[in-house]
Amino acid sequence: MSLHTPFYDFHVSAGAKLVDYAGWEMPLLYRGIVPEHLHTRSHASLFDISHMGRIRFGGNDALPLLDKTLTRKLIDQPVGVSRYSLVCNESGGVLDDVIVSRDEKDWLVVCNAANRAKLLGHFQLAAKNHKLDPTIDDQTERTAMVAIQGPAAMERLANVLPFDVKGMKKYHFENCDVMFIRLVVFRSGYTGEDGVEIILPARAASMAMKMMGGKLSRENATLQPAGLGARDTLRLEAAMPLYGHELDEKTDPISAGLAWAVDLTKDFIGAQALRSVANSGPKRKLAGLELEGRRIARQDAVVRRSGQPAGRVTSGTLSPTLQRSIALAYVNADATAEGTMLEVDLAGAPVAAKVVKLPFYKRATA
Repeated sequence: MSLHTPFYDFHVSAGAKLVDYAGWEMPLLYRGIVPEHLHTRSHASLFDISHMGRIRFGGNDALPLLDKTLTRKLIDQPVGVSRYSLVCNESGGVLDDVIVSRDEKDWLVVCNAANRAKLLGHFQLAAKNHKLDPTIDDQTERTAMVAIQGPAAMERLANVLPFDVKGMKKYHFENCDVMFIRLVVFRSGYTGEDGVEIILPARAASMAMKMMGGKLSRENATLQPAGLGARDTLRLEAAMPLYGHELDEKTDPISAGLAWAVDLTKDFIGAQALRSVANSGPKRKLAGLELEGRRIARQDAVVRRSGQPAGRVTSGTLSPTLQRSIALAYVNADATAEGTMLEVDLAGAPVAAKVVKLPFYKRATA
């Protein structure tokens, strides 16, 4: 039986099409993937992301454990700052990509829903192996989490939150109270737009939805709900990796273009294997492709160069914003230069594709 987020009743009342995602019954769409996508780019959307794992680490051994299990340097991370990082296995494959945040007394790791149980076991085993004894508190089912994303998001939130949210720096966060509800507000997101992600107690979800969202169902509302479908097309335009597509336990973060989130000067699980990849250079790299025509490249479609296999597609869509067929693909390292011409096999029919600079979409900044 699927788990329900604290916003389940809202999804039902708003007419969402619900699907099972990593054991949670989640909204795929409300009005349609393309309308929700375009509304996020032009105005703002509210996404229920309560299915994502939220794990707090406390005690004197919290930092040593995270330092051993995460690829990013943490010792110099200030309180109130979040960082993107990865959790790897001994061979350098990615167990998950996470956001790690340093609070006054503890640390918070937000992970992908499908990997929560796996990561909990990984952290507990690593603590045992390194003789560490932190507190590890899985708060996922006691809390809720929403993302409010889009060019109108910060203006909308400025009227609700009791601090200068528009002045908050990217990848910083604030703890605050609104109507006796304790919120943690992060200036981050997964859409390529400005906005925030907010964690709150599960019991306060209904009240918070009314407070933050207002009349979301109104046809001309500035802030409208959006589902997992639009979340996926938005992140793909922004070239943000999705676990199970661009990342998995057989894929290393250097090949994925995430070397900036890996500190090879420290020792962590998988560091030795990743140093080897860095020294020799990855054999394949993640590249952005723009396909001719409007057909969509599906995951695992074969990429060819001069008729020879050169890689495979990890994600593809017809970009609602750009109106072009785009895809991410792992291809041979010598075929990833911008402008390189390739072909993608779409059900037996080769379609020309050009390597392009990532991200496909980048929001305009003032």
